[in-house]
Amino acid sequence: MDVRKAVLLAGALVIAIATALMARSMFSANNGAPQATASAVPAQQDGPQVLVATKALPVGTIITEDAFRFQPWPRELVEEAYYLKDKADPRTLQGAVVRAAITAGQPITLGALIQPGERGFLAAALGPGMRAVTVPVSVQNSVAGFIFPGDRVDVLVTQTISGEQDDNSLKVAETVVRNLRVLATDQRTNAMDAEGKPEVRTYSNVTLEVTPKIAEKIAVAQTVGSLSLALRSLADTAQELDAAIAGGDVNLPNGNDPAAEKLALARISQRPEEGRMTYSTGADVSRFERRTMPQRKQPEGVPQGPIVKVARGTSVEAVELKGK
Repeated sequence: MDVRKAVLLAGALVIAIATALMARSMFSANNGAPQATASAVPAQQDGPQVLVATKALPVGTIITEDAFRFQPWPRELVEEAYYLKDKADPRTLQGAVVRAAITAGQPITLGALIQPGERGFLAAALGPGMRAVTVPVSVQNSVAGFIFPGDRVDVLVTQTISGEQDDNSLKVAETVVRNLRVLATDQRTNAMDAEGKPEVRTYSNVTLEVTPKIAEKIAVAQTVGSLSLALRSLADTAQELDAAIAGGDVNLPNGNDPAAEKLALARISQRPEEGRMTYSTGADVSRFERRTMPQRKQPEGVPQGPIVKVARGTSVEAVELKGK
C-alpha cells in the first residue's frame, strides 16, 4: 500500500475516534445536569371553599343540584356575598332562580339568586318575551304528580264532538303545543322537601312558560276540552333539534365560534313549539269508534236546501227549493 494513502486513512480514523469521544462527553454532561421538575401546587385544604357554578347559568335558570359545587378559593379574594362551605346549606338553593347571569366557574353570590316566595320570583324565572299561564290538571292527566318545576311537557286537549242523536260522537285528542317549561305546580317552585329529597305529591294546577301566542291557544283549549300534560324525555329535545337543523328550520350563527354556537343550540332546544299539531281519534284505539266527523243535527225550522228569495210587490219571501 502507498505510504501516502496509509497516512490519510490513519488520520481519518483518528478524527472519527476523537469526534465520537467528544460527542459522548457532551451527552454525559447533559445527563448529569440537574433536571427541573414541576412541583404540584398543594391544594388549600384548610382554606375557604366557595360555591361556584358548574355550568353557565343564564337569567331565568331554575337552580338544580348539578348546577353548583364547592371549590377552594384564595382567602384574600373571598367576598361577603359568597356562599361558603359550613356556613351555607346548598339544599336551600335548589329551586331558586338566577336573576343575574353566572358564567361557569364563577362564584354564586347572594344577589344573583332569588328564592321562591320572594317578590318578583316568577317574573325572574321567565325568559325575555315569555309569559306564565296556569292550567288546571288532575291526577290522571298530570303524570300522577311526577312533573316537577324545570321539566318540559307537551299539552294535549281531549274533546268529544257530538252529532245527531242516532249517530256516534267523535272522540279526539290533539297535541296543541310542545316543549313547554314547567315553572311551578300549585304555586310550588321547588321539587325538594325540607331534607333536600324529591317530594312526589299530587296537585291541581301547573304553571307553564309560554309565548304570548301559545298563551292564547291554551286559553281557548281550556274551553274546548280537558287538558293533559305529557312529560318529555331529555333526549327528545336533542333529537328534534338535530332534525330541525338537518331540515334547515333553524339558523345557526355565522363564523367559527364554538361558544356562540353552543349558546344558540341551547336557546333553540328550549323554545316552545307550536304549529305541528298531531291528533288521534277514537277509531285509532277501538274499531267500534268512528274516525270522521259526525253529521251535525240541524235546528228545527232552518231550511236544509238552497234558498230563493221571491219578491211580490213590496214583500220579499224566502222559498226553499226541495227535491232534485
